[in-house]
Amino acid sequence: MNLRKAFTENDSIRLGLSATTWQEAVKLSVDPLIESGAITEEYYHAIIESTEEYGPYYVLMPGMAMPHARPEAGVKRDAFSLVTLTEPVTFSDGKEVSVLLALAATSSDIHTSVAIPQIIALFELENAIERLVACQTPEEVLAMVEESKNSPYLEGLDLES
Repeated sequence: MNLRKAFTENDSIRLGLSATTWQEAVKLSVDPLIESGAITEEYYHAIIESTEEYGPYYVLMPGMAMPHARPEAGVKRDAFSLVTLTEPVTFSDGKEVSVLLALAATSSDIHTSVAIPQIIALFELENAIERLVACQTPEEVLAMVEESKNSPYLEGLDLES
């Protein structure tokens, strides 16, 4: 599961969108994956339900969330999407988010061993949130993904598949 490949194959980078609620922001983040057939609408509902039950467990750092649910909740194939918002949305715990990177993984093993290291590498770049929000084109986002490939978090990972 390669971040760059998933963004390209699913046409799943959407920049400068507007949302008034966290639910709307999550929907915007999964819409490209629904459109590409990587997930079903059920996946969105599973994210909302688990967020209402457990809180926004996927807000990983200030400004960034990684909405996801269990593989059996409508995941057809491994995929990522990235959405930036012009204004942050506030989650139930008071945290504000302006970048959402939705993850659809067919297994929890892929989630932890392949997806998470790539996400850490991208968001470890200096000023990653501000830089992503400032991106005007998908190509600018893909350039940041390329830049993150030198991260020690990615050593030994086969990202060509």
